[in-house]
Amino acid sequence: MNKPPGFDLVERARALKPLIARDADEIERTRRLTAPVVAGLVENGLYRALLPKSAGGAEVAPEIFMQMLEEIAKADASTAWCLGQCGVCAMTAAYLDPDVANEIFNTPPGILAWGAIAHEIHAVPGGYRVTARWDFASGSRQANWLGAHVQVVEADGTKRRRPDGAPEIRTIVFPAASATMYDVWDVIGLSGTGTDSYSVDNLFIPEKFAALRDEPAALREKGPLYQILTYTMFGLGFAAVSLGVARATLDAATDLARGKASAGIKAMRENNAVQTLIGRTEGNLRAARAYLYATAAEAWRDLTHSGELSNEHRIALRLASTWTIHQAASVVDTAYHMAGATAVFSANPFERRFRDMHAIAQQIQARDTHYEDVGKAILSDGAEVLRTTSQRISGG
Repeated sequence: MNKPPGFDLVERARALKPLIARDADEIERTRRLTAPVVAGLVENGLYRALLPKSAGGAEVAPEIFMQMLEEIAKADASTAWCLGQCGVCAMTAAYLDPDVANEIFNTPPGILAWGAIAHEIHAVPGGYRVTARWDFASGSRQANWLGAHVQVVEADGTKRRRPDGAPEIRTIVFPAASATMYDVWDVIGLSGTGTDSYSVDNLFIPEKFAALRDEPAALREKGPLYQILTYTMFGLGFAAVSLGVARATLDAATDLARGKASAGIKAMRENNAVQTLIGRTEGNLRAARAYLYATAAEAWRDLTHSGELSNEHRIALRLASTWTIHQAASVVDTAYHMAGATAVFSANPFERRFRDMHAIAQQIQARDTHYEDVGKAILSDGAEVLRTTSQRISGG
């Protein structure tokens, strides 16, 4: 069988699982990916999955990116989350001048991370100046470049607007050494992501380091991958991470059921209720995975033929990503409860995955308001409502 382009990244991810699983406890304890794990990800090119080929990246289809993350997540959710976050950040290269993209992504380790949209930059001759602090920068402790999404304020104090009247949001990129980091990531799940805060003080950003990310007019790369907004790709990536966590948790519960028996109670493997629960849960997980991958494959097929990602596909991808995360959380819950008292011990592979999965489900990609937006689009007969809803779903 012929393997799809870029599938070697999935095989490399699979080969790294023993190393990542070995270091998972240390990642959890230190709230950072270990140096051997980061080196393995970098040396195998996994951070470069979505980087344009013109910048030395793999520029793979979404399916390959998702499978790669799914494999890593089976070993450790925090590692997969950081890889997914920074992998999508690399798509910014499609909007940057080639020399800037080369400086950022081909200076080892070539990792870019960023936090939530917040604050403003002030236009000055040759670029911008900014003083601000941002939060939720997953993967920032491994990155040698940081970014931020900010509104632009002109010299006269007015906010720069897009042609449609909305505020212009630029993604600024700067060396991590220019920022002050704050160790604030003290959380119950995804502890190893080091999703810390960072700030800059009166930092000058040259014009060429301020990209109009996710703006078609600013897009330099013409490959179909970059017709997918980064917000949409975050959703697909984190849904794949959730599938990996769910798969590993259910497999652990199944292995436990094969051998566990309590005094006076029928062995789990012989218990009709357990058998039924495992069968039903296995079906639910496979259905969620099939739905996510089928939706992504259909969108990719049409995108590669037409050169555009339709509003309908944007909405379908958002629905599939959100629903898959929720279904994965349900699978993890079922597996956790199936394990009984065994699940509460940190030495067993349940409680951390339970915490990690529910941290994933708390993120913006899993919020229930996505269903509202999708429902509004389904119920509307107006093209304008469909267009604006699609922009909101895609983070536009």
